[in-house]
Amino acid sequence: MQFLTTTSEGYISLFFTLALMLVLLYFMIYRPQKKQEKKDAAMRSSLEIGDQVTTIGGVIGRVVAIKDDTFVLETGADRVKIRFTKTAIASVEKLNMDKAGSDKK
Repeated sequence: MQFLTTTSEGYISLFFTLALMLVLLYFMIYRPQKKQEKKDAAMRSSLEIGDQVTTIGGVIGRVVAIKDDTFVLETGADRVKIRFTKTAIASVEKLNMDKAGSDKK
């Protein structure tokens, strides 16, 4: 009995199995990760003064200044200001001036 096949059929099936695994890895891991990176980059580039930001460390505050790759966050009632890099942003809540103006009426 021969347990290992050394024919070309064995190599072809091995090649197709490996190719299928690579395609699945691409669609399940690499592609969604790239989509998320693009979404995060768009969020960071649309940062404006007055937006409420949560950092990856859990610090919550309002943006008071923006430079090239950093921003200053004002936290709490005591108005503590902390400088962060834009890559530290976990989420941004946009300041909606239209909604704030209509609530006062």
